[in-house]
Amino acid sequence: MTCQTAKPKTKPYKLADGEGLYLEISPKGTKFWRLKYRLHGKEKRVSLGAYPAVSIADARKVKDEMKQDIKIGLDPVLKRQQAAQLQALAQQVNFRSMAMEWHGRQMPLWKPKHAQIIKHRFEKYVFPTLGNFPLADIKPVMMLSCLQQIEKTAPDLSRRMKAACSHVFKYAMATGRADRDPTYGLEAALKKFKRGHYAAISVDDFPDFLRCLMNYQPYIHRQTFLALKLLLLTFVRTGELVEARWDEINFDKAVWVIPAERMKMNLPHLVPLAQQSLAILRELHALTAHRGFIFPGYYNPKKPMSKNTMLVAIKRMGYNGKMTGHGVRSLALGILKEKLGYSHDIADRQLAHVPKSSVDRAYDRAQFLPQRTKMMQDYANYIDQIL
Repeated sequence: MTCQTAKPKTKPYKLADGEGLYLEISPKGTKFWRLKYRLHGKEKRVSLGAYPAVSIADARKVKDEMKQDIKIGLDPVLKRQQAAQLQALAQQVNFRSMAMEWHGRQMPLWKPKHAQIIKHRFEKYVFPTLGNFPLADIKPVMMLSCLQQIEKTAPDLSRRMKAACSHVFKYAMATGRADRDPTYGLEAALKKFKRGHYAAISVDDFPDFLRCLMNYQPYIHRQTFLALKLLLLTFVRTGELVEARWDEINFDKAVWVIPAERMKMNLPHLVPLAQQSLAILRELHALTAHRGFIFPGYYNPKKPMSKNTMLVAIKRMGYNGKMTGHGVRSLALGILKEKLGYSHDIADRQLAHVPKSSVDRAYDRAQFLPQRTKMMQDYANYIDQIL
């Protein structure tokens, strides 16, 4: 077929190539490739582009691809329209709006505090540089540049944000508004990072720490001192302690029930209270019983005391970099096993670590409770003996 030499006539005419493909020449001399096909009993036509921008080889290739779609009942015209609509939609959706849509979908699965943290991280670290870009315009090098800026001050956070951004792009792909994840493989370009453990003193250093705490008592707020003592006696997570409410404490049964929504693994946790713990709580009750929180904030009693309050006190005691509030948990585990002879299973369960067995998880609230109750009293007595 002589596409190049075909001349215009007074009326449009066609030069057939076969299988429904033809070149249409207009009176003005423009030449368009078109494909005639039948689908569901109806004859239809679709344009494949102008000649010579679309060569005969290109036109035949597109024709063959469309014929494959037609065989399985896909209309090339509708498929093209859908692709154009999706592309237009993708250009309208920027990263900020997609991230917030994904965030909204995840919120029912998250604790409110965690949802707030994720949103804050996007707003602080990602949206300023990538938030206004359409998803299709965000290239891997742009994503890497953003992550490397985070990495300068927070290596661990840069990897967390890479994972969060990846979730956003995967959600966009699943909903037809993106066709790739530009975060894929970027971990190879980030610095290797090994997460450290929370600073904690050894079991043998515990007596010195206790004596230091008692000597430091006159220099800190009474509520802070009692919080540190209760943290040592219960070895719960710092956040679980400062956010504790009076309605979680049962003085008659000597137990503290931390609700699932405040626990890391979304499971309720029982903390048997030794007599020493109950004594501290009774003193606190006289101070803060009219508040919802056992440890209300100093400046805003409607909010809990800051977790950093205890950490600052520990630093001022001379244990900066040596001990943390979270380090109390590993310290207590060591004492329970090494000094008091309790098995790892019982001690670990009191730390609220989730059992690997699904059966154990189902009965976690009650399992080992008598042993744990005795263990907590023995542990409190051990502390008294040191003092």
